Amino acid sequence: LHGMIGVLAALHHRERTGEGQHVEVSLLASALSGLVNHTGAFTAAGVVPHRMGNAHPSVYPYQTMPTGDRDVVIAAANDRQFRALCGVLGVDELADDPRFRLNADRTDHRDEVHPLLVEQLRQWSADDLFIALNRAGVPCGPINSIQEGVELAGRLGLDPVVTTGDGDRAVGSIRNPITFSGAAASY
Repeated sequence: LHGMIGVLAALHHRERTGEGQHVEVSLLASALSGLVNHTGAFTAAGVVPHRMGNAHPSVYPYQTMPTGDRDVVIAAANDRQFRALCGVLGVDELADDPRFRLNADRTDHRDEVHPLLVEQLRQWSADDLFIALNRAGVPCGPINSIQEGVELAGRLGLDPVVTTGDGDRAVGSIRNPITFSGAAASY
């Protein structure tokens, strides 16, 4: 991804100036860029993060969480979304608790609020929670298997599978994710 962005930027530069460029991208530099919350905290303030799994270092809840049947990702990234999450779960009192009212407070007290949310989340199926939280404006989504992801893309009309080859040499493949208005991908 970073390599392609670099190539496109170099092509744009060439169109403007007539000069070409060598583009170089390393996997390590790309990984560090993708960890911007952690690398930024380290470079700006010397904060060395600890392992947190899928949790976000400065927003809570913003991570995978269990439901009654499988995990979901919940990204209640602001106080309004947290209040909406609590409303859906039927624990409005958590949004009013001084320990959890503001994101900074929730982040500082995540070990206290987490089991309270998990207790409520386990009463929901991932799919039902997904519908309820999306209606309430709280970003979330079930963690799907590859099969479930492909099937979801199909239900959304993304036509994720293409067939290449003919007859007994035909094989299914995943569609190119890029769609152009004036040209179709060939397989």
